[in-house]
Amino acid sequence: MTIEGISHITLIVQNLERTANLLSFVLGAKEVYDSGEKTFSLSKERFFILGGTWIAIMEGTSLAERTYKHIAFKISESQYEDHRQRLERAEVEFREGRPRVPGEGKSLYFYDDDNHLFELHTGTLEDRLQTYERSEN
Repeated sequence: MTIEGISHITLIVQNLERTANLLSFVLGAKEVYDSGEKTFSLSKERFFILGGTWIAIMEGTSLAERTYKHIAFKISESQYEDHRQRLERAEVEFREGRPRVPGEGKSLYFYDDDNHLFELHTGTLEDRLQTYERSEN
């Protein structure tokens, strides 16, 4: 038995339109499905492709609290400031990042209106492992 990868990520949101705008216009996702008033699943839903990943949003109750649980998307370091400016224009609420070891990449953390935490990160797993190894020596 082999897991092939992540099939999709589902987020429960109070306002499909508001989250669709965040995904499409701020993060650059492509909307590929809108159930409209139909409910094939548990509630109205929309599907997006973001960085090759299927993101589903379904109408429902927001998360009650904010945590560090998050979804991180890879961005290039050369596009870091462009992404920051786009998020600032969208007036998202940024979260202070954790302390970083030099070399592990830069991150932008922000919340949506449903208390989901997102991260846009410039590093890779390989970068981080090499940085940690150098820091241990």
